[in-house]
Amino acid sequence: MSLLKLKGLKKEFGGLVAVNDIDLELEQGEIRGLIGPNGSGKTTLFNLISGFLTPTAGMVLWEGQNITGKPVHRIVKGGITRTFQLTKLLTNRTALENVIIGSHLHVGMGFFEQVFGAAAMNAKMGQIKEKALGLLELIGIENVRDETVGSLPHGYQRALNIAIALATEPKLLLLDEPTTGMNPVETDKLMEKIKMLRDERGITIFLVEHDMKAVMNNCDKITVMSFGVKIAEGSPEEVSSNEEVIEAYLGR
Repeated sequence: MSLLKLKGLKKEFGGLVAVNDIDLELEQGEIRGLIGPNGSGKTTLFNLISGFLTPTAGMVLWEGQNITGKPVHRIVKGGITRTFQLTKLLTNRTALENVIIGSHLHVGMGFFEQVFGAAAMNAKMGQIKEKALGLLELIGIENVRDETVGSLPHGYQRALNIAIALATEPKLLLLDEPTTGMNPVETDKLMEKIKMLRDERGITIFLVEHDMKAVMNNCDKITVMSFGVKIAEGSPEEVSSNEEVIEAYLGR
């Protein structure tokens, strides 16, 4: 059974069809690339999967269950988390504080905390802080843990977004242009971290990316969209030689 399955997914905005009849299956442990020219519907597709938009038609199936139209927090709790093209960070807080706040979905006042009160909550906050530090270290930015986010270089902010997403303990991580603004060395390092998340933590990765070298070198399979339609899907080798893909990017 596929981890994620999209069936006839469609999204209209007035008279504009942004995503049109998309079928897609994503397997556990896969790194899947989603590419296409600007305006092809990639981010809209991510918004439909993650609950930020409700489809006009079609279904999103997660681990065999229909999650179409479910609220974002329910989808996140179920194991799907996404990042955004534009960084959504608390710029007046430290990197560590941003990750701690991102952990809130997995913090609860259970019976033990209700009975034993502040001491138990302090212990839980200590665990959350330790987890947040571990995520910063995992992504390789623990050296800026106490830096105010607004003062961090763009590459660090992109990496911090991923650390925050990981705080929700996802099974599927949707990354929307994770290497934007990074130089080639930073891009290579981040892609190595992404592969490590799959190999060592078992997280399935679905990423939108315009850096074709990063996509071709690191993705198991690639889906290509153009004008809201899926025009190709396959291995990097198959996609790179597909005439319809070449036309979508370069024209005749």
